[in-house]
Amino acid sequence: MKNTLLQLSFVAVLLAACVFTASAADEAEQKIAHSVERTPEGQLTVTEIIVIDAPIAEVWDAYTTSQGYASWAAPVAEADVRPGGTIRASYDPEHGLEGEHVITLHVVNYVPQRLLTLRTDAGENWPDVLKKDADNLYNVILFDSLAPGRTRVTSYALGYTDSPELRRMMGFFEQQNRGLYERLIAYLEG
Repeated sequence: MKNTLLQLSFVAVLLAACVFTASAADEAEQKIAHSVERTPEGQLTVTEIIVIDAPIAEVWDAYTTSQGYASWAAPVAEADVRPGGTIRASYDPEHGLEGEHVITLHVVNYVPQRLLTLRTDAGENWPDVLKKDADNLYNVILFDSLAPGRTRVTSYALGYTDSPELRRMMGFFEQQNRGLYERLIAYLEG
């Protein structure tokens, strides 16, 4: 009888741990949503919604300052957020912000703590399917304060021409972006 109670207690602890782990995973899933929709013009719009337990000013700074951007998006970053400015980033700290591996995002416009519109330079290493759309690729990012200390970021990636090759790449984009947003959440909620 004592052994059975001990075993039942152990099973109850395991179940509680599973529920807690599932709840934490569900919470992470609920904080990041991803969808791809086709427009009537035949383009794809990638929408990603992230909910972060941080004030909107801190979330804005994570996107628009060199230190903030380097804290989650790429280890090396330089942000000059103004119309005509750029956010330059590199995943290679050894080479810094020089060379072909640098990602350059052009700031099209912004409204502080509300809206940021970026256009990406096509790198030499980009797949051809993306290079042909390069002049039309924009990222419109909206920032909404849901409550003091809670912010929703909605990112619309626009200008992708729908094709089977691009559709195959969408799974990669989703996985990479989810990883970025998980780092953003960890940085701000840390």
